Amino acid sequence: MTEISVSARIPDEIYKELETFMKEESLEKSASIRKLLSEGLKHWKEQRALKYLEEGEVTFLKAAQMAGLSVWDFADLVREKGIVWIRSEKFIHKDIKKALQ
Repeated sequence: MTEISVSARIPDEIYKELETFMKEESLEKSASIRKLLSEGLKHWKEQRALKYLEEGEVTFLKAAQMAGLSVWDFADLVREKGIVWIRSEKFIHKDIKKALQ
């Protein structure tokens, strides 16, 4: 995997929190930032997928793919968040067809 260098300015308060994270996780600064960025992007992908699913913009299967999760793990997340996503029979049939392909 190719790595790209990124530079950013952050407020002092965030840097202090980063230092605490570095100490508690026993990580160097770069590793800490990579880990936090990765976790943040994972969370963002999951939230975006849940939003699109709830708004009826994507099927359940597509939302799971957007979130980077298996259908079963995504189902657990949907249940945990209390997302209502079935609005009509059209979506149920569409999801079943895709799942059976």
